[in-house]
Amino acid sequence: MLLQLISIVVPVFGAIAAGFVWARLRRPFDVATVTNLVMYVGTPCLLLATFDDVRPDPDDFGSMALAMLLCYLAMAVLGLLVLKLADLDPRGFLPALLFPNTGNMGLSLCLFTFGEPGLALAIVIFAMTSTGHFTIGASLSRGSLDAKGLLRMPLLYAVVIGLLLIFLDIRLPEPVARMLELIGGLTIPIMLIALGVSLSRLRPRRLPTALGLSLLRIVGGCAIALAVAALLELGPLARGVLLMQFSMPVAVYAYLFAVTYNRNPDEVAGLVVVSTALSLVSVPAVIWLFL
Repeated sequence: MLLQLISIVVPVFGAIAAGFVWARLRRPFDVATVTNLVMYVGTPCLLLATFDDVRPDPDDFGSMALAMLLCYLAMAVLGLLVLKLADLDPRGFLPALLFPNTGNMGLSLCLFTFGEPGLALAIVIFAMTSTGHFTIGASLSRGSLDAKGLLRMPLLYAVVIGLLLIFLDIRLPEPVARMLELIGGLTIPIMLIALGVSLSRLRPRRLPTALGLSLLRIVGGCAIALAVAALLELGPLARGVLLMQFSMPVAVYAYLFAVTYNRNPDEVAGLVVVSTALSLVSVPAVIWLFL
């Protein structure tokens, strides 16, 4: 078990550390460009390549989507309650609590832990989280709703096409499949390196508050996922992926939105840094105790 745990955790945090060291050495790295390439090109290709190769039961996708919706609702209620008691602005902190890092860290951890079938379900969660980030999360930070933002997300269309491949049992032409596999294969390592670079550039403040909210994001997310999995009677694979993804730390996107709309950016930066640091302990603990 220990060797399996090391084989899962070390590659992920090693890639993050590589990005962190790269940035500390003052090597050039355009996070904005890389992030856009990953979001608009790499991740849709990874999703389609995975769905073309792995054909899980379509019912699993429906169960996973329902489970994540319940997790979001539960965290929204819990987060709003805690933020009100702590007298913190929900527009800056609630998106950070709601939408964890299901991309950079979540996808890679699910791949190493559960293999390709787990990656397929993890991508469904990532697609839902990304959609939530750029609609609900951005709207909360901005203070107004932008429904058109959803239509500008290639990931949404990739999900639709991927589900059609599964439900209609269609295979992509081999040249197209190989192209998607080639581009998609770059996505996870680049995401992890970009996360390391981003962490090196953040300047966190109010670390005690960041620690408390980080524990809420990770421990609270884990507890919520366990409860939802039990409520819906999810199978071992779906339960494991849900638990892994919803116990991830705060995503860097929460900080980017906080900066863009001036919603406590330094404090949200603290959340990203502290929760990611805590995940060095929480990820092995989740795998050891529950998976």
